[in-house]
Amino acid sequence: MRNEVYHVAVGAFGCTAVCDGTLTYGAPMFSTPAQLLFANAPADRLERALREHGIEPAQWAEWVSPYICLLVDTGAHRVLIDTGAGALGPDTGRLVDNLRKAGVGPSEIDTVILTHGHPDHIGGIADADGRLVFPKARSVMWKDEWRFWTSGRAEQVLGEHGRGPMLDFPREKLPPIAGRVDLVEDEQEIVPGVEAVAAQGHTPGHMALAVFSQGEELLCVSDALLHPIHAEHPDWYSAVDLDPQRAVASRRRLLNHAEAENALVFGFHLPFPGLGNVIKREEAWTWQPIESKE
Repeated sequence: MRNEVYHVAVGAFGCTAVCDGTLTYGAPMFSTPAQLLFANAPADRLERALREHGIEPAQWAEWVSPYICLLVDTGAHRVLIDTGAGALGPDTGRLVDNLRKAGVGPSEIDTVILTHGHPDHIGGIADADGRLVFPKARSVMWKDEWRFWTSGRAEQVLGEHGRGPMLDFPREKLPPIAGRVDLVEDEQEIVPGVEAVAAQGHTPGHMALAVFSQGEELLCVSDALLHPIHAEHPDWYSAVDLDPQRAVASRRRLLNHAEAENALVFGFHLPFPGLGNVIKREEAWTWQPIESKE
């Protein structure tokens, strides 16, 4: 189960990083990884940053991103944060199989939290026929996010990057949960020990989650941190950040909190298992993956 399932305890809670698979970002659908991930980065500084991570800028034509969901077992609830991409790509849609490898069937999930409406986060909520994959679960989404994808506003404002899937997936995947979705409007507890945290900017209602148990905390930042370089250069935003300045502000707020509270951090697109800590370095941070912790 290497690179598929990873267990970690947060106080009395059992948390499991569960991989839905990977997607390769590159031409023709996407621009180069550097342009996609670091849209406003000065070329000379970006080249140095990439080389420090063992990436040769001129040869970086593809970015293979994992899609990692998080299962939180509080004892009273089984909460799934994001549902993966479903049939978005040839190497996605493995979430349910990997959940079963972790010993959890779809009907055992009682709460599904969708951090935002991008295809890689909502694609696994319903199958191709519109049937709910997690039939006993209530879904939770930020109210502004739901309205953005279901009101026609997304069609008016989305840019060119992945526009087709970004519009098609919400049209297909959100209606099946319309009668059983709870829409949150502020930072509040969703189930005991799991709290919604405002993190807008990547999308209008992008949501982070804080998991608390016995004095320990895990902070799920979702897409506020797409790559470890974003911790080192927090003002570099991606081409898919809908409101770049707000996305940067949310990132800084989340990383400040994580460092101050020594919270374990989880990111959907970070190298598997997507878990680690951030260490303050002047006006930025360093990402420390959980596997390299001493």
